[in-house]
Amino acid sequence: MDEPVFDAAEFRRALGAFVTGVTVVTTIQPDGSPRGFTANSFTSVSLDPPLVLVCIAKTASSYAVFSATKRFAVSVLAEDQKSVSGVFASKAADKFAQVAWRARVTGAPVMDGAAASFDCTTHEVIDAGDHIILLGRVVDFAHTSSTPLGYCRGAYVNFSLSQDALAAAGQRARVGAILEHPRGLVLVATPQGLQLPAGTRLEPATDAGSLHGVLAKLKLDAHLDFLFAVFEASGGPAPGVQIYYRGRVLDDEAAGDAASPVRIVPLNAIPWSELHDDAVRSMLERYVRERSEDAFGIYVGDSEAGTVQPLAFAH
Repeated sequence: MDEPVFDAAEFRRALGAFVTGVTVVTTIQPDGSPRGFTANSFTSVSLDPPLVLVCIAKTASSYAVFSATKRFAVSVLAEDQKSVSGVFASKAADKFAQVAWRARVTGAPVMDGAAASFDCTTHEVIDAGDHIILLGRVVDFAHTSSTPLGYCRGAYVNFSLSQDALAAAGQRARVGAILEHPRGLVLVATPQGLQLPAGTRLEPATDAGSLHGVLAKLKLDAHLDFLFAVFEASGGPAPGVQIYYRGRVLDDEAAGDAASPVRIVPLNAIPWSELHDDAVRSMLERYVRERSEDAFGIYVGDSEAGTVQPLAFAH
């Protein structure tokens, strides 16, 4: 019986369903000049010893250099570094003149402003079909709180909500946050019951009515990671467009202040009856469920019906 023909194009499209980060892989060539390319075939391998890998096509112009290198670095690009990705995906001769970078321990370049970077010595080069696997031992690394740039199905993935989209929501928008603390979830006690921290806009922190202003007043140093829900509430205490992020508390002066309205509540002990906004309660129930599965989506709709989309794309 003849085996079915393997469709390489369909195989590539199927692989494109896997969401990856976007990295720039770099090294120093024997003549001392830097060399680099954009890649999304990067992954962690081992914690002890600390190993990572990146795959390089044998047809790539950088193949000869990287297959023989003794050191390389991987910069995980931040969401605002699409232009850096484009530079290193191009055939430009002066790539490093167009970006800000620096050398770390091995001398291999890392991108300024990256979400994370890993400086490596070459641990092993493995032949893998039409690619090689460049296995690196991490000798230095750095990371920031920047949201990483994502890639899926041939498009960049936008994990956060742009300022333009927030502005388009109009004056009736309510912007809030589902914030995790090491001891649980952040809720705020009000005369109307427990609520999530929220404002009428995202920023600036100097505006007491913005979300960042509310967090500053509550003495919560928080980082907003990803968009979690966008919906229209027709009734309840805050009608209009509702926009909620999920994030984490980095530091909270309010934790030991008995007079603070901040309440840290374990995820398995949320007092649902004290949450009087039905739409927010329904959203939090989804959050707790998805948190337990570590599989988040973005809800888009209204307080009655909508859809949960795994990702939002930016083309």
